[in-house]
Amino acid sequence: MVDVADKLAYFQAITGLEDPDLCTEILQAHGWDLELAISSFTSSTQPSASTTTSDSHPRDSQSRSESASASGAVTAPQPGLAWKLVTLPISVISGSLGLISGAVGLGLWVAGGVLSYSLGMVGLGSGQGGESSAGLVSVSAAASEAMDFVAAFEREYGTRGPNFVGEGFMDALQRSRSAFKLLFVYLHSPDHPDSPDFCQRTLCSETLSAFVNENFVAWGGSIRSSEGFKMSNSLKASRFPFCAVVMPATNQRIALLQQVEGPKSPEEMLTILQRVLEESAPVLVAARLDGEERRNNMRLREEQDAAYRAALEADQARERQRREEQERQEREAAEAERKRKEEEEAREREAREAAEKEDARARMRQEKAMSLGDEPEKGPNVTQVLVRFPNGERKERRFPSTAPIRSLYDYVDSLGCLEVEDYNLVSNFPRVIYSKEKLSSTLKEAGLHPQASLFVELN
Repeated sequence: MVDVADKLAYFQAITGLEDPDLCTEILQAHGWDLELAISSFTSSTQPSASTTTSDSHPRDSQSRSESASASGAVTAPQPGLAWKLVTLPISVISGSLGLISGAVGLGLWVAGGVLSYSLGMVGLGSGQGGESSAGLVSVSAAASEAMDFVAAFEREYGTRGPNFVGEGFMDALQRSRSAFKLLFVYLHSPDHPDSPDFCQRTLCSETLSAFVNENFVAWGGSIRSSEGFKMSNSLKASRFPFCAVVMPATNQRIALLQQVEGPKSPEEMLTILQRVLEESAPVLVAARLDGEERRNNMRLREEQDAAYRAALEADQARERQRREEQERQEREAAEAERKRKEEEEAREREAREAAEKEDARARMRQEKAMSLGDEPEKGPNVTQVLVRFPNGERKERRFPSTAPIRSLYDYVDSLGCLEVEDYNLVSNFPRVIYSKEKLSSTLKEAGLHPQASLFVELN
């Protein structure tokens, strides 16, 4: 398979075109089909018409052709609308570097099936035709020059002419690209004798100016200004009045679709511009459709990005809510577990304290029961005591008459019938409270011998 370099070299050898960039563009326009590109080139050749001049100046036309041959420019037969690729000076594009190369749809504009030949860069270095590069012109300076030209034109010829934009060439080119229109260029030579009549009769013609304003972006510059002079060199303007129709191309170039040198009537100019517009319509339509598609794709991407961001934010919000809910549940579970453990510990502590208390009471009952000794037999020195409890239970026992009242309390405590320790033993008739202050008194001294009936009164 023949590689790209071989195809390019072969195409240049067959067609005679010397510009490798132009040949590359033509091959790309035909999908690198070498046979198809050569066939399209050879089958559609016709005399070049890139320059339209006045029929009354054949010598000037011949002079321009000779000048082009002497400068090394290669002119090839071209199908349909003929144009050139013009490389702009760096001083013109410096204020908007990369503007053309990044334009939307430029690939379609360049690959529209129209053949071109390249003009060398003008104004760069001293080795190209003896021309040296002038100082860089800033965007503000270029715009200032354009506004000065518009003001001078309107002051001299009124406001009936084309609506020249008051901005630098690159900005005007950007404006035309954004509007999907061609750029109408007028280079004004104040010293040329044909300039006043051309401006007054042709450019200020109501029909022509309306057509230009509707279908083109118009830019004008005086060749006395820095940018106007550089553009006249770039476009090889050899005769004035000079008009051109251009559009953006690739690699910091412009496509020169038509140039008109010498005076023209309004009708001649209108015919030329109508033909240029008709022949470039498919390219403009394709660029407009491509731009709309790009905008639609960009809008779709933005909508998709917005939907993705919204979905992502919703997912993040749900995840955040889920985490917060999980953390809340974990906190509640931890709090419940803590409370459960505390309650369990409290129950265990209460049970342990109750068990310890019960053990102490059991020991106390056992100790008090042992302190009572054995129950004596009936006899004259034995007291019979009946004790009634709040629940109706009755207990009866014999005590020595010399036993202290404390023995009665020890007896009640040893039975374990009461859950409380604060109580008194009371007799009914007469009502006597045998409080703990009388514990040392004997039963006989307290009047409880030989028998007594007492009840337990809780405090």
